[in-house]
Amino acid sequence: MKVINVLAEPKRMLIVELLRKGPHSVGEIAEELGFNQPQASKHLKVLSEAGIVEVEAITNKRIYKLRPEPFQELSVWVESYLKIWEERYDNLDEYLKKMQLDEKRNKDDS
Repeated sequence: MKVINVLAEPKRMLIVELLRKGPHSVGEIAEELGFNQPQASKHLKVLSEAGIVEVEAITNKRIYKLRPEPFQELSVWVESYLKIWEERYDNLDEYLKKMQLDEKRNKDDS
């Protein structure tokens, strides 16, 4: 999944977290996160190519904002794994209850 690979880079996640608060220019992102501007631009290019952010040119600034679609896709993907883990936890819960019941029966039989 391309979105996960892109978001695995910690600096890109910082940018995403900042953009959750609203659109920012590359200069604002660099300043807010303590990056130099070329470094911020490099990460924004990767985020843009992955479809995670979109850019709008306003006068002489490029304003970046998050796109919701990649996060919806990511949510669906994560949800599929949550169902698997919920089933496993339910099975474990049933097994532990059975063990407790068996243990109680063994004590009662003694």
